[in-house]
Amino acid sequence: MVLGGCGSAVLAAAFPQVGIGLLGVSLAFGLTVVTMAFAIGHVSGCHLNPAVTLGLVVGGRHPAKEILPYWIAQVLGGIAAASILVFIASGNGTDPLAGGLAANGFGDHSPGHYNMAAGFVTEVVMTAIFLFVIMGATDKRAPSGFAPIAIGLCLTLIHLISIPITNT
Repeated sequence: MVLGGCGSAVLAAAFPQVGIGLLGVSLAFGLTVVTMAFAIGHVSGCHLNPAVTLGLVVGGRHPAKEILPYWIAQVLGGIAAASILVFIASGNGTDPLAGGLAANGFGDHSPGHYNMAAGFVTEVVMTAIFLFVIMGATDKRAPSGFAPIAIGLCLTLIHLISIPITNT
C-alpha cells in the first residue's frame, strides 16, 4: 500500500504535463490491493492494513491471537516501503520529506483544507465501508475468486472520495 499507493502520489501525481493526479493515485491504491490480494491472499488473507486486521478480528473472521504478529508485520512492511520510497524520491536531488511524503491530515495538511472533524468522520466512515466490503466479498456465500476485484475497486472509490479531504 505504501509503495504502490503513496509511491504513486509522491512520484507521479503531479509530474509536469503527464501527472496521474487524483484519479491515478486512487487507481494505484486499488490496483495495489487487487494485485496483492491475488498474490498473497491465499497466504495471509492479504491484510495490508492494521485497521482491516482489527476489523476482521472483531468480526470473528481472524483469530485474535494473531493480531499482534500481523500488526508488527504490517508496520514493518510500511516502514520498509516508506524507506524505499524516500530513497527513490530523493534520487533527483530533492528532499521528499519536505513535501510531506503523501502524509494525510486536516486543515493546512488537507488538500481541500477540511477541518479535523470532517477528516475524522471521513476516515471512520470510509474504513467502515471498506471493512463491510471486505467482509461481504470474502464471505463463504460470496462468488468465489472475485474478492480481490471488489476490494480493490472499493479502495479506489474510497480514495476518489477522500483524497481531497484528508489526502487518504
